[in-house]
Amino acid sequence: MTAVRTSGPGPAARIALALAVIAAVLLGWEALVRGLAIPPYLLPAPSRVARTLVEDWTTLAPAWRFTLLLSFSALGLAAAGGVLLAVVFASSRWVEAALFPFAVILQVTPIIAIAPLILIYVDSTFAALLICAWIVAFFPILSNTVIGLRAIDPNLRDLFHLYRATRWQRLRLLLAPSALPYFLAGLKIAGGLSLIGSVAAEFVAGSAGKETGLASRVLEASFRSEVPRMFAALFLISVSGILIFALFSGLSRWLLGRWHESELQG
Repeated sequence: MTAVRTSGPGPAARIALALAVIAAVLLGWEALVRGLAIPPYLLPAPSRVARTLVEDWTTLAPAWRFTLLLSFSALGLAAAGGVLLAVVFASSRWVEAALFPFAVILQVTPIIAIAPLILIYVDSTFAALLICAWIVAFFPILSNTVIGLRAIDPNLRDLFHLYRATRWQRLRLLLAPSALPYFLAGLKIAGGLSLIGSVAAEFVAGSAGKETGLASRVLEASFRSEVPRMFAALFLISVSGILIFALFSGLSRWLLGRWHESELQG
């Protein structure tokens, strides 16, 4: 019997459905706040949050840029370091056995617990926050890339060996295509984690001033009981996470859409 492959909604339909659900939730939220006359210091209506976002944009925009810069810087370092170390691990089981436990320790140790130590040992606040975000984002890329480098078809590996392919040829034509889907999957995960690490580290740092991110704006607003401003900053954090995920989802479709099963449309 031949299996029938059912196709789901296309990308445009999925986006439209998601936007419709979000709009319904926001309308319900607005109606609830207005109907029950909930004061804004308890639960601001979406319209109040939007107005606060516009009024405080001169303060929130630089903080948003700082958070995005920190997140993408940490993600870039995590991607570069994770791929390089994954190649080393895939090449030598001895090196992996020696170093992989340290990577696991960094992954399982809560960033909230080690961030204060990093802030003590590192003079630059930005560098300390960058290290914290890098630690959170590093392991998914390393782990996924190692799996991808080892998920090679044995027949293809023997074929390259038979034709005496050079190391560069094996890396470019065999290892890289095999690891790419796994690397991109890790990148999607690490993108969100780098944002989480950036925000969490800044909460621990408790820093304030112009050269700070959205977490500092949330802290400042909480100290002053400015709940609408807190919601506005949290909205920008959520938008950042959605944009990061959408960016790497699009990158995955662009790189894998024509040949890998994970991105082939039904």
